[in-house]
Amino acid sequence: MAEKKYDRPLIRRHTVGLSPKGGAPTFVKVIREIDGVAVSDLLAEFGSPLFVMSENRLRMAHRALDKVLRTYFPKIVLAWSYKTNWLQAVCAVFHQEGAWAEVVSDVEYAKARALGMTGDQIIFNGPLKSRAALETAFRDGAMVNLDSLDEMILAEEAAAGIEGRPRVGLRVNMTAGSYPVWHRFGFNYESGEAMMAARRLVRGDRLDLTGLHCHIGTFVLDPYCYYEQARKLAGLAQELKEELGLEVEYLNLGGGFASRNTLLAQYLPGDTASPSFEEYASAMAEGFKAAKMDRAVLPHIVLETGRALVDEAGYLLTRVGSVKRLPSGVRAVVVDAGVNLLVTAHWYRHEIMPAQSYEGDLELTAVYGPLCMNIDLLRESVNLPALRPGDPLVIWPVGAYNMTQWLQFIQLRPRVVMVGPEGRTDLIRTADELSDVLDREPLPARLTGRDAAEPPAKAPSPEGDGHD
Repeated sequence: MAEKKYDRPLIRRHTVGLSPKGGAPTFVKVIREIDGVAVSDLLAEFGSPLFVMSENRLRMAHRALDKVLRTYFPKIVLAWSYKTNWLQAVCAVFHQEGAWAEVVSDVEYAKARALGMTGDQIIFNGPLKSRAALETAFRDGAMVNLDSLDEMILAEEAAAGIEGRPRVGLRVNMTAGSYPVWHRFGFNYESGEAMMAARRLVRGDRLDLTGLHCHIGTFVLDPYCYYEQARKLAGLAQELKEELGLEVEYLNLGGGFASRNTLLAQYLPGDTASPSFEEYASAMAEGFKAAKMDRAVLPHIVLETGRALVDEAGYLLTRVGSVKRLPSGVRAVVVDAGVNLLVTAHWYRHEIMPAQSYEGDLELTAVYGPLCMNIDLLRESVNLPALRPGDPLVIWPVGAYNMTQWLQFIQLRPRVVMVGPEGRTDLIRTADELSDVLDREPLPARLTGRDAAEPPAKAPSPEGDGHD
């Protein structure tokens, strides 16, 4: 007869009062595999912590959004938001699906070009573009959206050495019901600043105004905001036509769709509260209709959806390092993945699930990372079974922003793998090594001790040494 594992006694504080709305939890979801590949096999091969991307989820999300949008709009362009997740393999999947590249820096622009995107497949946004970056984008024929009057003047100077008239758009900000209002980007709609910027651009006679761009925020849970955005942006396009005789080629509604993640302050879980692609698209279509913009003559509708396409394709695998009881009576576990890797833990209640069968009761548990910082908290309270050092956990969804905002803080960044068709597993980012850090930190010889016996060189006098 096999010897049973020792289970520590469980002492739980009971709280008098009403049960939660959904009742006391009796089980938690277990994730043993990702697209047919066992979590235990992934950890055994690639180590812990480990990010895992599902290629199947990426492709399914893009196809689902594309299908919905094409039922509402005759001409649609989807552009992948590089800042959301710029790993080459992730970007390449979306480009294979037909997505353009949406970039907000010269670094992202270069990454898109390195992946084979031509200039006319790149949308260049962002509040700060250098003259060199603008010149490159103009020569390549990229779609550049201007963010400020100073940038417009810089773009005109950059266009002076370019053959022909580069095509640009104006970024517009507006009040559309989302909060906070992103007034720091672009030209304001309500004050008339956007229309004045358009007049100024036309008078400059160096650039062609071909489109309007507006990104109202991130993780927008109310589809009505997109109704307002579409209505106002279409109204501005019609004003440009009536006053300046300009017919825009595209209306870019940015991104901001919510994933199935759950905000920390959110009452309902993300899979209940987050609107569907259909709800977002329908709201946009109704906004264009309210602006009396005929569907048959709509310009290209551009979307730069990021989070809603990639978030649920990302998983973070981690192992328990230790289990302890806090003075408050709360059980806490320390895992080997911290907020240096999971930046979004500061804003979202990510699901944390065991990757193996369990027995016994569930208990509210605080999940901490390995960093020597009190802020390294992945979940303040989540129901988990009894855990032992070495037990694997799966954190989901984590595909958006974590692999572009992660830090080399206290620990180095881990590997990222992609699970592809038929369970194929590819390494798509190697782990950082100590040499990656040290090679970029020149150490002055005086700090090594090697030249301690040598007298320091005498600094030359500003007046010279007295000799002709």
